[in-house]
Amino acid sequence: MASSPLNQKSNFHARSNSLPSRPHPLIPQIDEHLCRLKSNEAASSSSPSIHEKQNGLRDLYELVDSLLQLPLTQKSLAQKCNDKQVNELLNGSLRLLDVCGVAKDALLQAKEDAQELQSILRRRRGDEAGCTNEAKEYLASRKKAKKLINKSLRDLKSKCGFAHLENDAEATFSMLKEVEGVTLSLFESLLSYISGTKMQPKSTNRSLVSKLMHSKRITCEGEATESNEFEKVDAVLCSLIGHKTRKCNRMSTENAQVELQKLESSIQDLEDGVECLLRLLIKTRVSVLNILSH
Repeated sequence: MASSPLNQKSNFHARSNSLPSRPHPLIPQIDEHLCRLKSNEAASSSSPSIHEKQNGLRDLYELVDSLLQLPLTQKSLAQKCNDKQVNELLNGSLRLLDVCGVAKDALLQAKEDAQELQSILRRRRGDEAGCTNEAKEYLASRKKAKKLINKSLRDLKSKCGFAHLENDAEATFSMLKEVEGVTLSLFESLLSYISGTKMQPKSTNRSLVSKLMHSKRITCEGEATESNEFEKVDAVLCSLIGHKTRKCNRMSTENAQVELQKLESSIQDLEDGVECLLRLLIKTRVSVLNILSH
């Protein structure tokens, strides 16, 4: 079985001898950003952490785009990449666009569901039975969303895998594959966050995507540690459904509204980051297509 691309060691730095002996200043900057993003892969999958990774990835893609505009880079990439490598680059960029689209749709659906539930809870204040039913509908929608996300992660796992890079692989090609790897890592973290899946440290030989498949159960008592905003909403709604007294039900409804507001704010920040990355992914793909078509 091919190992996860996110567990691959750096190839770009090792093959930088394919570049001029005095490389362009952009190259060490890109290498630094890659190293920083890789070192942060084991960081928590909280909303602020993911948003920070989004910003780092945005800066990386802006540097990559600048590098791809250099005539020397274009000439080297066009002349030294074989057909197999060309297909790898193009298929990889499509894979990134696909997973970005999945993340974008998942965030949009989550935001709409959260907004709708907030509105209903405000209108039905005092209607315990009505609020409980709406909470059940929200959790049912969440369950469907988790299944779709987990399916996307399984599909991503089946498609991931880098072909063996020859020792004389063109340096820009190696760099682009590394960028693809850290981008996939971010989207896996994001989808894991949305689904409430706990990402485990890379201390075993299992691939990161495989680890994402093992979701941690969320209890109605909210006992999960380091819960993200999605998990907190799920937990408080479980509590709302489980409470039988009017006082406890009212308190749970108020808590749910507070957590839903926090969730909506978190989603908005992540949505903005995904929109930005989507534009950059398209821009990079267009640049690569233009280079390889000449």
